[in-house]
Amino acid sequence: MSDQDDTADRYTFEWHHSVKDFSRAEWDALAEPVRTPFLEWEWLRCLEDSGSITPENGWLPCHLGVRNAGKLVAAAPLYIKGHSDGEFVFDYAFAEVAEQIDVAYYPKMVGMSPATPSPGYRFLVDATTDAQTISAAMLEVIEAFCRVNEVSGCAFNFAETEWVAAVTANGWLPWKHQSYEWLNEGFSSFDDYLAGFTKNQRRNIRRERAAVRDAGLRIECLRGDDIPESLMPVMYRYYKNTNDQFGMWAARFLNRDFFAMLHPGYRDRILMIAAFAESDPTPVALSFLVVKNDFMVGRYWGCREFFDALHFEACYYAPIEWAIENGVRVFDPGMGSSHKIRRGFRAVENYSLHRFIDPTMQHILETNLPRINRHEDAHIEYLNAASPLKAPRI
Repeated sequence: MSDQDDTADRYTFEWHHSVKDFSRAEWDALAEPVRTPFLEWEWLRCLEDSGSITPENGWLPCHLGVRNAGKLVAAAPLYIKGHSDGEFVFDYAFAEVAEQIDVAYYPKMVGMSPATPSPGYRFLVDATTDAQTISAAMLEVIEAFCRVNEVSGCAFNFAETEWVAAVTANGWLPWKHQSYEWLNEGFSSFDDYLAGFTKNQRRNIRRERAAVRDAGLRIECLRGDDIPESLMPVMYRYYKNTNDQFGMWAARFLNRDFFAMLHPGYRDRILMIAAFAESDPTPVALSFLVVKNDFMVGRYWGCREFFDALHFEACYYAPIEWAIENGVRVFDPGMGSSHKIRRGFRAVENYSLHRFIDPTMQHILETNLPRINRHEDAHIEYLNAASPLKAPRI
């Protein structure tokens, strides 16, 4: 009997159309040990129950659970997609290639936290279970599901870096992408952090922070129970305001209910940076971040009116200052413009992992990804060459 046959005998593989088919306790027993907060039960439940991530919106939950004697020992949040919106891995060129060779690209399967372009996706595996063996079995079950159900293939987006090698060893192909990251090099204060910049950029950052104060704005950092429930609909309004500026390029995938649902059961993970004008109880701007242990992610931002440099203060400087004071080691500020480089972030790589059922598409991907990945390496190097930071001290 092979190891794979033995795995099939010992484990039960189940498909579910809602994360609520799992209890919060059993799911989070697997999700809480991993770095990312975005695979936890409550975050995924709010996405689904709010109506933001549903089959009607092109996201059919198809979560894989693995049980041993009734106990959940592994799980993977997965979705059947009829489009590529909300993934932030821009695979439209591959969809066009599939059309040219008369291969159906949709539906496809995606493993990720929906509409959340933050690296950290991986299978959730119980610490007492052989992760390598069970993960290999899960990959085979996923591929078999795609074949039987005429799904074109599967991609794991924003994969945890440490997980990439294990998946590529099983036939998935790695596509490299660029994102941003701030590392806490043991800074004692924001001024200590600023000391690492060139003189001109250090002066510029101080000028930007002063512009916010000179506008009469007060910055408050609100975490967990300090966040009033009344701020959640304000955050949605400002999130909508931001997306309304981008027309067809907007990334508004979440609704008002999603933000409201997060407050009761997820607010302990939330950090809000609020900018208040004098005598106004409603903030003129908000940024929304999520914190888990020593890892912080910037997700949403918006404002009621424009103030010079307020975006930089609420999304970068105040969160970095808070991170230094609260022992955060890594800050992922989210996708976006290269102006993050000038504010102390560095360009880093992240990966999506792909497997097509059609052998021609798999061959095309395998042939072209090395060149695409080299181009992304050059892009990352180009961005970091413009950094105003001196060499890291750790």
